[in-house]
Amino acid sequence: MHAVISVQMNRPFGAVDVAANLKGAVPKTATQKILVALAEKGELVQKTYGKTTFFVANQEKLKDVSTEELAHLEKEYKSIEEENKALAAELRTLSAELAKLKARPTDAQLAVSLEEAISAAEKARKRLAPLRTGSPLVSAGELAQLDADWTKWRAEWVRRKRIFTTFWQLATDPLPPQEATELAEDLGIEFDTGEHVALERGPFCAPANGGVLGKRRR
Repeated sequence: MHAVISVQMNRPFGAVDVAANLKGAVPKTATQKILVALAEKGELVQKTYGKTTFFVANQEKLKDVSTEELAHLEKEYKSIEEENKALAAELRTLSAELAKLKARPTDAQLAVSLEEAISAAEKARKRLAPLRTGSPLVSAGELAQLDADWTKWRAEWVRRKRIFTTFWQLATDPLPPQEATELAEDLGIEFDTGEHVALERGPFCAPANGGVLGKRRR
């Protein structure tokens, strides 16, 4: 077996290589002894490089290959190479299809998604039911409570904003504008943006019935 491997491959082998090719069926020490014995019989040629010993098939015992055999081997090689290319292309195609299939949801996942969609649709139908029957979504009492809450908490917001503005002006009047801005940033103070100002001046907060504080328009 060792000689067959060396002859068929026709390249140098060490005992470790041969033992590995035999999948450990023969221990490395025994492999080394067998290779040495074959070299002594002339089946192999033993070569030493430093502390490493290699064995190669005895080239004098290898039969000559005719031109016809070489041509046949070349043709067979090209045929196998083309077949490998075709198989590699087919493998790429099948791998791409497999990746697409894995990316698709499974039957179990589709079942869960369907259940969720049915549940969401049912909830939406329940919410739309009062509108279809013409029933008011919010009662007059609830609207009145919302107006009262709006008036109460907006008045509180206006009061607190006025207090803050007064104290902030007192604290920053002696400071240059740049230092006042940096102080606000250090304290994490956020002033009203343009959107806030536009909202305060819009119809949502506009005074109603001549009052000082705006009420939400219905």
